[in-house]
Amino acid sequence: MRRSRQEFRRQVKRRWFPNVFLLTLVCGFVVLLLLISRHRVRPASRSMRSYMQDITLESLNVTDEMVNPNSITRKLNDQIQLAKAFVVIAKENNNHQFAWELSAQIRNSQILLSNSALTRSPLTLRESNTAVKDMALLLFQGQQYHYDSATMIMRLKARVQDLEEQMSLVTETSSKYGQIAAEEVPKSLFCIGVRLTIEWFKQSKLQQKVSESIQKDSTLKDNNLYHFCIFSDNILATSVVVNSTSLNSKSPDRIVFHLVTDEVNYAAMSAWFTMNSFHGVTIDVQKFEDFTWLNASYVPVLKQLQDSDTKNYYFSGSNDGGKTPIKFRNPKYLSMLNHLRFYIPEVFPDLKKVVFLDDDVVVQKDLSGLFTADLNGNVNGAVETCMETFHRYHKYLNYSHPLIRSHFDPDACGWAFGMNVFDLVEWRKRNVTGIYHYWQEKNIDRTLWKLGTLPPGLLTFYGLTEPLDPAWHVLGLGYTNVDPKVIENGAVLHFNGNSKPWLKIGMEKYKPLWEKYVDYTHPMLEQCNFH
Repeated sequence: MRRSRQEFRRQVKRRWFPNVFLLTLVCGFVVLLLLISRHRVRPASRSMRSYMQDITLESLNVTDEMVNPNSITRKLNDQIQLAKAFVVIAKENNNHQFAWELSAQIRNSQILLSNSALTRSPLTLRESNTAVKDMALLLFQGQQYHYDSATMIMRLKARVQDLEEQMSLVTETSSKYGQIAAEEVPKSLFCIGVRLTIEWFKQSKLQQKVSESIQKDSTLKDNNLYHFCIFSDNILATSVVVNSTSLNSKSPDRIVFHLVTDEVNYAAMSAWFTMNSFHGVTIDVQKFEDFTWLNASYVPVLKQLQDSDTKNYYFSGSNDGGKTPIKFRNPKYLSMLNHLRFYIPEVFPDLKKVVFLDDDVVVQKDLSGLFTADLNGNVNGAVETCMETFHRYHKYLNYSHPLIRSHFDPDACGWAFGMNVFDLVEWRKRNVTGIYHYWQEKNIDRTLWKLGTLPPGLLTFYGLTEPLDPAWHVLGLGYTNVDPKVIENGAVLHFNGNSKPWLKIGMEKYKPLWEKYVDYTHPMLEQCNFH
């Protein structure tokens, strides 16, 4: 029997895909509306949050928090300070477990305070309650240990004293090593001296040239020229002074340099300044051993060198139990090169005015103006250093001594050696060298002063010193920071202090001021690896 058409036809399933699509589209549209509405509301919520933060920032006042007795921040701070004291006490009593617990709780409290500071919001009791209670329990526990306060005070005092002694020892050791480093002669400088000495004795023409120039050169006594003097045994440092002066001078051909050294360095110094030219500057080199007037009967320093106590003081360092600092024992303070500044009229009997320069200076301006400076009848023209209280007379002299107390004002202004204008006519008239001798002989037991040539200089030229413009002489480049503008305007830059520019311990930022006057391509410097 044949089936009808309807029997063979499959049952048609209703398609639901369009309905799902429509539903998804509607849902997406709703979500989009929500996102748009949220986006519109968000700026308002952000601005509200920012406003609240501003209110918090404005409302937080750290000072008020610490002053307020009810402040949680203050309470935590007080607990931390007390806990730190208990940590020290616990360690002193070998209660390391309790010390560790206290330290851990201190860290927790410090974290809370740190977070409060970062968020700029005051601590609340709810967030800090646990830390406050835990710390309070530990502090109560510490009190129950019944530490003997008197005993602990004695122990802490002993500990402080021990630390002070350690610090004093470290400071003294550092000072000794610093002084040793400052006094060292670098190998390269020693090498230059040796090579120059060899050249001096190898080339007889050098010696002949020097003797001929001395005999013919009348400029050494011409008072119409600019006369400078340097007393040094450092060849390269002296060369930098001469080179920098000549390069920055308007009339280098009118400059005469009088160099005085010792017998050990005379050959090397003479060879260097004979082999090299310095832009027309006249240079004369002498050794102080040739000065016949320089003897123990006339010079107190030479007389003191023959004294056994003086020798022990400066060279053995064992006669006072090490009480005197090492810087006061430096034998250079007995060197005649250091004391020749008090004998300039004897060294240069024909001169009327001289500018004295130390070998650790650099000249960066024309110095001819110093020779026309009016000293108002005084002997010494110098830059004063009393801008601060520790550069006055009481810093350098022993005012417990009646001689010092009765003759000198403790608040008198100090000044510096290193760049000085000396009127030698007034010097001779006032017998300044005799004044120096008087005070040197009074100080044979070192009770008036201890260190160097500046204290006797302050005594010798007291009332005889004319202040110069500070720009003539800028000090401190060998031990401290100096204002760059002051350096730029300075005529003479002084590397006073231990950090000399030719040493490894020299201040790196100031070395270029000195090094630009050193010719590192010079064969002698290259051979000695000076760089």
